[in-house]
Amino acid sequence: MWFKNLKIYSLTQSLDINPEDLHDQLSQAAFRPCGNQDIASMGWTSPLKQGASLVHAADGRILLCLKKQERILPGAVVAAELEERVEKIERDTGAPVGKKAKQELKQEITHQLLPKAFTRDSYTFGFISAKDNLVVVDASADGKAEVFLAHLRKTMGSLPVVPLCRRSLSPDLTNWLKGEAMPTGFSLLEEAELKSPNEDGAIIRCKNQPLDAEEIQLHLQSGKLVQKIALEWDERMTALLQEDLTVKRLKFSDVLREQNEDIPKDQQLARLDADFCLMSAEVVKLVEVLDQAFGLAEQN
Repeated sequence: MWFKNLKIYSLTQSLDINPEDLHDQLSQAAFRPCGNQDIASMGWTSPLKQGASLVHAADGRILLCLKKQERILPGAVVAAELEERVEKIERDTGAPVGKKAKQELKQEITHQLLPKAFTRDSYTFGFISAKDNLVVVDASADGKAEVFLAHLRKTMGSLPVVPLCRRSLSPDLTNWLKGEAMPTGFSLLEEAELKSPNEDGAIIRCKNQPLDAEEIQLHLQSGKLVQKIALEWDERMTALLQEDLTVKRLKFSDVLREQNEDIPKDQQLARLDADFCLMSAEVVKLVEVLDQAFGLAEQN
């Protein structure tokens, strides 16, 4: 329930979403396990892993979960079986097996082994906050987030979103490291990544290193720019912020996470609901602060 990464998108037009109607739309693309000959399968599943509802709405925000199931068929296994069959055919016939025949054999082997292959499940969570004009995906990479958005867009028929940040924040982050006043509530931790702007430029990564150290400042003086920087916000959370506004390794403070500890353990659904309300509200607050700090509303 507590997101670990944030890919943040802005709705370009107001979105009137009814949770019941959205559930009906998602049901048309609900998750179904891999068939015998499927390499992978993807679809919507209950975000709370309880009940049949494909949406969880709370405090004006809607939580969704995209499930992917993949069959694990290592290439080495197929290659070993192919080699064994080719050797047998060549022994029996006394003639080499051609490229086309090998390809057909490989397809046959894959077809035979797929139903026996183990499966692996993965989940991507995201929430829509129409009142805040935001869509937030728990993903650290563009690819995973875009798959989530593309699936949601296809399911809903339309999803008018763009990345909240459409410029590099590297100059801003670099100025912070040079000592420029940071927005209220933010403080630097001891991790950063710097890169020379030149093509194939050098990359410097530091961890457990005070960022005001002389050696770091020398890198800045040589022209390197900050690509990632570890921050704490308002003693509520820590994260690694990238120059494209991707938030990685997000950790909420124990004080926040323990706010719902008084909910009895046998009321798991109530606890999940309360955690989602708390987590999503904190994420929206963080996004608002970042939006103001970098003047993202002023982007062209």
